[in-house]
Amino acid sequence: MNSHVLGITKMNEIFTKILVSIEESKSEIFDIAENIMRECSQLEGQLEEIKENIRHLIKEVDELEGLEKQSRRELLKVSKDLKNYREEDIRQAYERANKLQIQLIVKRQQENEFIKKRIEVEVRLKNAKKTLEKAEGLTSKMGVVQEFLEGNLQDISNALQDIKQKHIMGRKIIHTQEEERRRVARDIHDGPAQSLANLVIKAEVCEKLLEVDMQRSKAELQDLKKCIRESIKDIRKIIYNLRPMSIDDVGFIPTIQRYIENFQNETDIIVDFIRLSEFTLEDSIKSLCLFRIVQEALNNVRKHAKATRVKIHVEMNQKDIALNITDNGIGFDMEEIKLREKEVSGFGLLSIQERVELLNGDVDIKSVSNKGTKISVTIPIQD
Repeated sequence: MNSHVLGITKMNEIFTKILVSIEESKSEIFDIAENIMRECSQLEGQLEEIKENIRHLIKEVDELEGLEKQSRRELLKVSKDLKNYREEDIRQAYERANKLQIQLIVKRQQENEFIKKRIEVEVRLKNAKKTLEKAEGLTSKMGVVQEFLEGNLQDISNALQDIKQKHIMGRKIIHTQEEERRRVARDIHDGPAQSLANLVIKAEVCEKLLEVDMQRSKAELQDLKKCIRESIKDIRKIIYNLRPMSIDDVGFIPTIQRYIENFQNETDIIVDFIRLSEFTLEDSIKSLCLFRIVQEALNNVRKHAKATRVKIHVEMNQKDIALNITDNGIGFDMEEIKLREKEVSGFGLLSIQERVELLNGDVDIKSVSNKGTKISVTIPIQD
């Protein structure tokens, strides 16, 4: 027994050292990623400036080519009829043609130098983005390892009695967490992160225009305010998707009704919500789980089903809560979707099944091509 306790204590010490090392490594990787992001922003600015210079040079070269061709025609005309032109006219024609040729050569050389510089910056930017992607991926993987190691060692010891079941449950939990993190990361990257990067660029433009063009500067500031409002809206949406605050304040049913109302406004898909019995769901975990199931099902309808109508029935008795979601969409092949979801996250059916199983419930998903889909969920009231 003592040796068992000592073993766990030793493992705790080892795990603590590993966690400290991981945290330090994560911090270093994060700093590297931040530096690379700043470098990418600078390179993108340089690239845009180089492209603008190239556009101006191309225009100047085109103009000079036209003038140079015209001067050569005039020179040819003078050369063929030397008797009718003064020596001064002949000399000026030669000098004009020579001057234009020199200017054209210089501009072409400048154009080639800028093109080489553009290619160099593009290669650097591409490599920097690849490095940034690797750094972000490594940070995510280390975060998973860190969270796993931070688990209670005593729970791990107790889990040895039924390791197979705990192993399966642990995989499901980690999978669910990672899917949620991936979704949040994608939402932040595609929404606020892009918007904030755009805001920095717009702010720099406004700063430069303040001394040059006040009217244009005001217009840019108005656009900047619009972008800020959109970014705030995106952030609020992400926060709401992480956990709808209204579910704690007003309860499960009003939160579902509000979500359905927003869904209908965004998609023009009709959703009939039918409450078959009067009830108040006190368990916040079950409320959130049911909300997520409705959210995932409607998200599938939005992305894949091509449906025009959805029916949601919810009912609670003394033993369990029943939730049924039916759409009139194109449906799908269940076996094909199961195979696809083992490899990639697709229709979110695995997420629904895992949530229900974690609450000791039952789920039945039926779908027929071109005849729609029905999801039936039953969750016991008592754990």
